Amino acid sequence: MGFGKILIRQARKEDAKPLRELCKRCYPKVRPYSTDVIRAQIENFPEGQFVAEIDGEILGYAASIIVQEKKALADHTWVEITGGAYGSTHDEDGDCLYGVEVMVDPSQRGYRIGQRLYDARKKVCLRYNLKGIVFAGRMPNLRQKIKAVKTPQAYVEKVLGKEIRDPVIQFQVKNGFDVIRVLENYLPSDKESMGNALLMKWVNTSYTEENDPKTSALVHLPQERVRVSTVQYAQRGIRTYEEFEGIVQYFVDVVADYKSDFVLFPELFTLQLLSIHNEPISPVEAIRKLTDYTERLKTTFHDLAIRYNVNIIAGSHPTMVDDKVLNIAYVFLRDGSIYEQPKIHPTPNERYWWNIQGGDQLSVIDTDCGPIGVLICYDSEFPELARHLVDQGAKILFVPFCTDERQSYLRVRYSCQARAVENQIFVVLSGNVGNLPRVHNMDIQYAQSCILTPCDLSFARDGIAADTTPNVETVAFGDLHLNDLTRARMKGTVQNLKDRRLDLYQVNWLGE
Repeated sequence: MGFGKILIRQARKEDAKPLRELCKRCYPKVRPYSTDVIRAQIENFPEGQFVAEIDGEILGYAASIIVQEKKALADHTWVEITGGAYGSTHDEDGDCLYGVEVMVDPSQRGYRIGQRLYDARKKVCLRYNLKGIVFAGRMPNLRQKIKAVKTPQAYVEKVLGKEIRDPVIQFQVKNGFDVIRVLENYLPSDKESMGNALLMKWVNTSYTEENDPKTSALVHLPQERVRVSTVQYAQRGIRTYEEFEGIVQYFVDVVADYKSDFVLFPELFTLQLLSIHNEPISPVEAIRKLTDYTERLKTTFHDLAIRYNVNIIAGSHPTMVDDKVLNIAYVFLRDGSIYEQPKIHPTPNERYWWNIQGGDQLSVIDTDCGPIGVLICYDSEFPELARHLVDQGAKILFVPFCTDERQSYLRVRYSCQARAVENQIFVVLSGNVGNLPRVHNMDIQYAQSCILTPCDLSFARDGIAADTTPNVETVAFGDLHLNDLTRARMKGTVQNLKDRRLDLYQVNWLGE
């Protein structure tokens, strides 16, 4: 490939796929970053992620976060400092830029793309008035030389004395970085470096402690208000699809009048459509019959989201995917985009009555109000799933649920309150009420829909922004201020995300 015009720019989320391909080319022997990881890095600190673009093709990438300098200079591993690559450890109140990753297409090395990416990092450091840049670099020739040099420390000394060539260390020293020390067991998967890394630092000589723009900006963060609404939906018999459509349109109309940004409907609320046929068929046949409505429902909600200018989380609906039925939450954004989130864990009843199977994908959904996550009912009872979404940048979690009696409901409710506390996020729940006597596993319903917050001084006293009267069809609204989450994560009474022991545990998503 010939060398054309080069552009260093801030990374965008749509760069995730080409960046994953770049990662494959740069590190062919290790598992590449998933697109979810790359999008999370960009979401958690967009100003710190850069791509090098040559004639429109991405051939370089640099990822960075802000942390406390004392944390960066202390002993740590790559997983601990980066949140397992997601950048979820980014600390807006930190005082040091930490280098997570730099990669350059092997075919373009020699054109100083790496130098340009490091220069972009230094500009961020200056703009944010940070003390400097710290990172732990690879030692790619260590494994070959270890018998001769005996220890990683001796290897570094010989590289600095120019007795041994190491392209990474020599590049960093030439770029103004000082050697601090060797970190052992930093990244065990780096076989060439034998799991070791060299801790290095570049000092920002322009740093001043007075008038730190980050700290003062924290106090004056603008309020990012997001208005959410939840529909507590009554199940009752209907005669036509148009009747169902009219009921749904009524609720969307109501929440649009109240200027809602989001509206959430319950899990499986479309089972109401089975009452149109009112035929004595088996549960498995009934669910497969319901999947016939999928495309019609998508058309209805897509149209409503655009016409009423509201983002709709349309509960969930059984959908045929290849030869199996999944319980899928469809999200219709007011810009016309449509997203799908399958339920990961079908309940025992779903498996028994309807032969519903679990999905295997879980990603945040980018909206005009920031990234959101969706967990369908039972999925909210698995903490790892919510943490995986929060690692990707989600601040609002939507949970459509369907429960038959109070204990079932409280399992979901208490789990969601825990997710709000442990992840410092907002959680919105929506459930069904009413009866469908002739529909198996949907004959009775219990719900008290609500909007939950973390439990700290910035939020509602009981961690409930809004809730409903149990078992009554209604709508609840809540104004959520996203910067309250930022303040809580940085300055709260407890700081659950910041205080995670990533040296002991992490969520490791095994999917794509």
